[in-house]
Amino acid sequence: MRIGIDVGGTNTDAVYMDGNGVVAMTKTATTEDVTGGIVAALRDLDRSPGVDMSQVKAVMIGTTHFTNALVEARRLAPTAAIRLGLPATAALPPFTDWPEHLVTAMSGRPYLCHGGVEFDGRAISPLDEDEIRKAAQDMKSNGARSVAISSVFSPVSADDEIRAAEIVRSEVPDVMVSLSHEIGRIGLLERENATIINAALRELAPTILDSLAETVRAAGISGRLYLSQNDGTLMDVDFARRYPVATFASGPTNSMRGAAFLSGLADCAVVDVGGTTADVGILVKNFPREAGTEVSVAGIRTNFRMPDVISIGLGGGSIVRQDGSDGSALTIGPDSVGYRLRQEALVFGGDTLTATDVAVAAGIADVGDHGKVAHLSTELVDEARATAARMASDVVDRMRTSEDPIPVVAVGGGSFLVPDEFDVASQVYRPDHYAVANAIGAAIAQVGGEVDRVFPVEPGQRDEVVARAKEEARERAVAAGADPGTVDIIDVDEVPIAYLPGNATRIRVKAVGDLVLEG
Repeated sequence: MRIGIDVGGTNTDAVYMDGNGVVAMTKTATTEDVTGGIVAALRDLDRSPGVDMSQVKAVMIGTTHFTNALVEARRLAPTAAIRLGLPATAALPPFTDWPEHLVTAMSGRPYLCHGGVEFDGRAISPLDEDEIRKAAQDMKSNGARSVAISSVFSPVSADDEIRAAEIVRSEVPDVMVSLSHEIGRIGLLERENATIINAALRELAPTILDSLAETVRAAGISGRLYLSQNDGTLMDVDFARRYPVATFASGPTNSMRGAAFLSGLADCAVVDVGGTTADVGILVKNFPREAGTEVSVAGIRTNFRMPDVISIGLGGGSIVRQDGSDGSALTIGPDSVGYRLRQEALVFGGDTLTATDVAVAAGIADVGDHGKVAHLSTELVDEARATAARMASDVVDRMRTSEDPIPVVAVGGGSFLVPDEFDVASQVYRPDHYAVANAIGAAIAQVGGEVDRVFPVEPGQRDEVVARAKEEARERAVAAGADPGTVDIIDVDEVPIAYLPGNATRIRVKAVGDLVLEG
């Protein structure tokens, strides 16, 4: 038995699963502190027929705690950033192009030091240990409690980052250290940014994770706690303490994985409509297509593993307006009443016209009091539905890679806003339990391992190099808790780098396997 929980901007969804079967599910309002909604969801599950919390072997949670902390610039640790790359990279120091309010919120302090390597492992300059010590002493005197260390081409050789971390810890024993080669990919600034974000969240992680663990124990569950990662795989609590940034974008990823599981489609578009946004992504071999370029998080460019998702302001709580004086120019969103839907929507006695009100008036949703929207004109309802359909169609069109229509799976509590037919969809699927696909995606998530490095590939050695990368990815998946007999390679990407000598090729390999549950 396992439980999957996904926290959205409006609702917190939870499912209790026996193998691949859904025994019980619930949808509760997300609370401002996030944890309260999880408590309520577990309480609702416990009351459901066929549920025995003592039999649960694992709880998988996709949470917005850490994303919210960054977006709201709250509870961030005073953070220093050390980059190893001098005499190169001096033109763009750490925190370049960051929103000023976030740098202020984490008391960000940048340091540039010698070190780093070329793509093939040759040193740019020797690591200057005295330079690192001076930086560590300065950050200590200025109150930094967490530090991000990044080095040029550290995914190729991490030796300088590891040694710099040892020096920093010797000077500041209590400081939390995040290393860029463990977090991001090739691309210095974006990898460094992801590492700084992780460092700023490290101090908050134990508080949040201990709270989640206590919530699970209080529900009578003795099974292990896992968190969803942004690539559709799981991490345990110890890993999450070190890498809280890996929880970002787990919500859309869980929804897409759940859509694949429920529909049986391995390759399709997924439209996940919640209370605040509609997230649209593409499934390739059961996993979300990953973003090929940097991804912006709270206005910061990053390059860690993130799904290629477009989010639009279309959800059950989206506010519907007629802006023209003659009642024309109807718009939906992008603002939403969010988790206040049950207080502010017309059907619940509020005074705000939302997309849910339109759906109830149209007879495609059955919540609240239908009588409270009986006054809405047929013209308004039809125009709002056409607007929602056009918004969904446009974003699917932007995501597809060919002119051919593609299958679309509509999931999420607000997916009634997606029409049964539209021009870029070959067919629209609404599988059973579609409203809690995100929680199901969390519950069925697997464990992964990934390699992303630049390899020198000598003539005739390509197969050997790729095989070595695949084996390393498999080993990483097993080390993360995957059953060795279930590990498969799901993605191999090779990109020759023409501007570097030595037949340099960037090779990315991703392996996944089923989680080994104790007991």
